[in-house]
Amino acid sequence: MSRRQDPAEAGTVGVVGAAGTLAVTGDEEADRLVNTNPLALLTAMLLDQQITMEWAFMGPHRLQERLGVELAPGAVAALNPEDFAAAVTARPALHRFPAAMAERILRLCHHLVDRYDGDAAAVWTGAATGAELLDRIRDLPGYGDEKAKILVAVLGKRFGIRPDGWEAACAPFSDDQPRTVADIDSPEALSQVRSWKKAQKARGKTKGQ
Repeated sequence: MSRRQDPAEAGTVGVVGAAGTLAVTGDEEADRLVNTNPLALLTAMLLDQQITMEWAFMGPHRLQERLGVELAPGAVAALNPEDFAAAVTARPALHRFPAAMAERILRLCHHLVDRYDGDAAAVWTGAATGAELLDRIRDLPGYGDEKAKILVAVLGKRFGIRPDGWEAACAPFSDDQPRTVADIDSPEALSQVRSWKKAQKARGKTKGQ
């Protein structure tokens, strides 16, 4: 694929911290990627809307295979946008609205290059408090308030990244109720979360209630 610059000069993959314990896809390699690569985690969370959790969290692995480069903000930001969009939209598409999602992922990567020197993990490693962490995530392209709170919960529950006040910052997603991807560390947990969401929907309630 054509690039604007050498990906080797455009930023690094970085590290999440301790390897996470997410087990969403049922695919060992796909789960390993989101548990060890910060951009893969951020991309999976970005994709996780209007499609199943499993498909969203498979997305980074499929994307990396299609691109032929390791997922890193600088490397992705350096890609030709049309080539990148083609990788996202190729069948099977990574999202229900793949063209729009391709643009969001690129904006996310450019933001990480501009604000964090291409180190996606710096979004959380540089946060001193839960409130600061939430603000940093909420500032990411494509991340609204609820998605930002859920990612704080994911980092706290599945990666052990727990700055002071993280539970209050992402409440209610920090509680013991298996309600989001933050609570999925096994196939059984995935089933529990899905059943709970179905019950909430039947009651006319959201996962945040």
